Amino acid sequence: MLGRLFGRGAGSGQADPYALPAPRRQKNGMYELRALGDTRVLALVEAARAGDWEAVKAASAPFDLGGRDHRVLGELADVDGVQDWIGRAVQEDEEHRATALLISGARHVIWGWEARTSARAKHVTREQWKVFGERLTVADEHLLRAAELRPAWIAPWRHLLTSCRGMSLGRAVGEARRDAALRRDPLDLPSNIEWVSQLQPRWSGEPGEALAFAQAAVAGDRVPDGHRLHGLIAFAYVEEWVESEVPDTLERPAVRKELREAAERGVLHPDYERRPGWQYDFNLFAMALSLAGELATARRVFKELDGAMTDRPWGYFAEPHKQFARFLARA
Repeated sequence: MLGRLFGRGAGSGQADPYALPAPRRQKNGMYELRALGDTRVLALVEAARAGDWEAVKAASAPFDLGGRDHRVLGELADVDGVQDWIGRAVQEDEEHRATALLISGARHVIWGWEARTSARAKHVTREQWKVFGERLTVADEHLLRAAELRPAWIAPWRHLLTSCRGMSLGRAVGEARRDAALRRDPLDLPSNIEWVSQLQPRWSGEPGEALAFAQAAVAGDRVPDGHRLHGLIAFAYVEEWVESEVPDTLERPAVRKELREAAERGVLHPDYERRPGWQYDFNLFAMALSLAGELATARRVFKELDGAMTDRPWGYFAEPHKQFARFLARA
């Protein structure tokens, strides 16, 4: 079970040598995943906490921060204090300036949202908006510079979509940034997720627009079986639930069928690749399937997780740990 949990590829028959031991579990068998369950990611996070740029560079070597290892970059961006020292790396390390700019930009996006909080716009104070805007302005500048230095990277554009939404730069800017990301990888899940978020009514989209985009993105045979982009359907339905004022809005046969098929083609397919952070994809389906009442498939997803909970998407709930445990028990 531990080999499967911490990243052994389907059918590989080998346990992940970089797996972090699972921490002490709660009585219900669950625990919160840390450092993506990976010893290399933990070393990277610890180097960032220490403000050791040389150690950060060394620890990030196994990963593609500018490409598909979005979750690893996200772990760096979540480290409080990175904003205090990363500017020196930007100024002093010409060889790795693009990486430093990328990390700084991603951190300033997260840091900006920490100032704004997740409250509805009407509950955010004038001072919070001011700090939010200042930090996102820095993020935008650094991410655009990183994109200029490394034209092939998709990660700057994924985070530029987030800053665009936060700064209310408008649909045209958002579409340009979306297109820039998807030209580099049309099947990139995080970039597609950012656009689904942008299309929600609370961010000026029209009702149903986000779900329609997600369904079109995975329609037909353009997305291979086992690809994580199938999780876009799960994310879109979770967002539909967030927007709705009806608690059981997803409990419809058509929705259950669509989510079941997306899970079968995505995380439950033998070709799904378990890179660091794969547990987020499973948690996304666990929440969406549970909200839809598709308990048989949710049970299979929860079994693969073996109690590992990620902060997203459960943070949509006021009591995320309690809700994870409730859905786990139901499944």
